[in-house]
Amino acid sequence: MVNRLANATSPYLQQHAENPVDWWEWGPGAFAEAERRGVPVLLSVGYAACHWCHVMAHESFEDEVTAGFLNERFVAVKVDREERPDVDAVYMEAVQAATGQGGWPMTVFLTPGKEPFYFGTYFPPEPRHGMPSFRQVLEGVDKAWTGRREEVAEVAARIGRDLAERASVYAVGSGVAELPGEGELHGAVVELTRSFDERRGGFGGAPKFPPSMVLEFLLRHHARTGSEAALQMVERTCEAMARGGIYDQLGGGFARYAVDATWTVPHFEKMLYDNALLLRVYLHLWRATGEERARRVALETADFLLRELRTPEGGFASALDADSLDAASGKNAEGAYYAWTPEQLEQVLGAADAAVAVGLFDVTGTFEHGSSVLRLVEDPQDEEKYREIRAKLFEARAGRPAPARDDKVVAAWNGLAIAALAEAGALLERPDLVEAAERAADLLIAVHLTAEGRLLRTSRDGRAGANAGVLEDYADTAEGFLALYAVTGESSWLQLAGELLDLVLLHFTDEASGALYDTADDAEQLIRRPQDPTDNATPSGWTAAAGALLTYAAYTGSARHRTAAERALGIVSTLGTRAPRFTGWGLAVAEALLDGPREVAVVGPAGDPDRTALHLAALRSTAPGAAVAVGEPGDTEVPLLADRPLLDGRPAAYVCRHFACERPTADAAELAARLRGK
Repeated sequence: MVNRLANATSPYLQQHAENPVDWWEWGPGAFAEAERRGVPVLLSVGYAACHWCHVMAHESFEDEVTAGFLNERFVAVKVDREERPDVDAVYMEAVQAATGQGGWPMTVFLTPGKEPFYFGTYFPPEPRHGMPSFRQVLEGVDKAWTGRREEVAEVAARIGRDLAERASVYAVGSGVAELPGEGELHGAVVELTRSFDERRGGFGGAPKFPPSMVLEFLLRHHARTGSEAALQMVERTCEAMARGGIYDQLGGGFARYAVDATWTVPHFEKMLYDNALLLRVYLHLWRATGEERARRVALETADFLLRELRTPEGGFASALDADSLDAASGKNAEGAYYAWTPEQLEQVLGAADAAVAVGLFDVTGTFEHGSSVLRLVEDPQDEEKYREIRAKLFEARAGRPAPARDDKVVAAWNGLAIAALAEAGALLERPDLVEAAERAADLLIAVHLTAEGRLLRTSRDGRAGANAGVLEDYADTAEGFLALYAVTGESSWLQLAGELLDLVLLHFTDEASGALYDTADDAEQLIRRPQDPTDNATPSGWTAAAGALLTYAAYTGSARHRTAAERALGIVSTLGTRAPRFTGWGLAVAEALLDGPREVAVVGPAGDPDRTALHLAALRSTAPGAAVAVGEPGDTEVPLLADRPLLDGRPAAYVCRHFACERPTADAAELAARLRGK
């Protein structure tokens, strides 16, 4: 028997298609059914690579008795948070406000009018560690619903009012705040030093998440000001992550986070967004310092994306699961694909090389069963032997049961991957990476972009889902297209980015305050319209849009787009010094704004090696958020390139701010030097 989820496009929902629970997808039908029956709604939110989502599904949703009670007393709705980030955001805010914490699976009980009144995350099948069992929760909610309905209604109404009050703070704050300046950006760096872990890298204690957006801010701050403190925080964190278990020492790519403070034991799922963001961080660290480790990690992460996340249609899948089949136990186990025992190393490498690998990768028993996640404790003394050992272990690991892949394509995360791969391909002279970025962009245009120019959030197997794109989809896709324009000089990418950003201004922006909403003004109405200027695992849609708007204005001279970017950045003045760890991308965009951003126009005949050298010098500049345009002499399609003649018949580069330009140069070294200065 299968339930309604069998026809869902989401792999996460399809994982529950054979549950005895009578699941509904989110939609008016489910709430109409709850209204008809006079029962509450159980909203269960998770995602395909979520370990504890799998655990709760196995313990509770696959249990016939629990499912029978749930079907009788509730309407059960299952949501993939990656398909519906708007639904997830609204109810996660309620969960965090009520309980002080959040996470997935998220378990929320709603009235048929979508109002939340009871919250939680994972619930065990039996009472444990002070937590009630899931069955006890169901019974308690049912008793409250049937016996104390007025009290439930009062709780739901109060929560609704609280959420509305919290939402109004952002709109007011963004409308009155001044733009972040030198003081706010310096203050953010000072605040970050207070929580920086000098010995182990990163910020705060366990668990530790890769602080991608904060690292981008610190790199830009160092580029603009020369701050050694900012650069040292990036270098220490990037080295610690690259050496740690959070980084796949054999195949490249990063796990979602480390459960400890030393980056040793990861939560093993690998997400597209983390790897796209971290690829860009390590690429930009290499660009700033020339550090070989950063270059290697950037390339290995790019290769991981192409090898393991690229779909047949050319897009990039969302994630690899944390769990896989453990051959020894015959059961699914977290990290089984990645962990090694000394005995397993010896089987693959032989005794002598296994002894080398044990020391090299610290295989001393990370886990209770004697296996270890690999870490690179020290740089190898014999580079050739290191490469040989890695290659043999990687080949042997490929024979293990692989983690499942969530192969839905998310527009926003593909936008991040497009930007990272386009830049990496250009800077590291890997044209195959640029081609991969272009192919992913082509998929977004062909499948995700509607005839009306609106974005759909997800697709799978080349078939678009029904979910409308949210702000981060428009912003990050525009970011990807702008990066492709900078690398290829194809003006169609700039035009497409502009069309997406015009929709941001039309449908996502509060005209009175300049605040941005996560959903369009004509999207489904939830209990409140979500908006959030703080970063989560990905850049805030609000500040990602500000960054794309600012870059587009630098190419086109559009006062409308620059003004919108500036108005959106007002909130960073309020939040940046108070919570810089959660405002990293907004601070990074503010660095670009304070630097200009620099506008670089490179003109010359296509294929001319001097034009190529100037273009590469511009792309390798660390000037925060620099907008780089390249084209033929006389190009009028892109305003930044208009009226830029050759210099004595040779390709030339113009460095400008607000379209006011310095004298042109035909020398790539001189261009690089100019772009280093303030």
